[in-house]
Amino acid sequence: MTYVVTESCVKCKYTDCVDVCPVDCFREGPNFLVIDPDECIDCTLCVAECPVEAIFAEDDVPADQKEFIAINAELCKVWKPIVERKDAPADADEWKDVKDKKGLIER
Repeated sequence: MTYVVTESCVKCKYTDCVDVCPVDCFREGPNFLVIDPDECIDCTLCVAECPVEAIFAEDDVPADQKEFIAINAELCKVWKPIVERKDAPADADEWKDVKDKKGLIER
């Protein structure tokens, strides 16, 4: 099992999770983070660190977010690793409670 970043992260991209990851499995896109399922060791450390509760164990991803399992697997192959925490986008707080953001992912 791996962990999956879901829709709540889109346009928020808080990177608190990156700081606690012992294996650097996060990949960074323009406005979203994903987890490389081949690198994730299922340690659960990132889950509690996410301020928008965007990270789930693969088996616990909500039904309406299941497509993010494939999105993480796809984008982790093209996005570069992120290994240090960065400042969130200036408007991240404005986006944290917005729903239906999948179409806003910048690839």
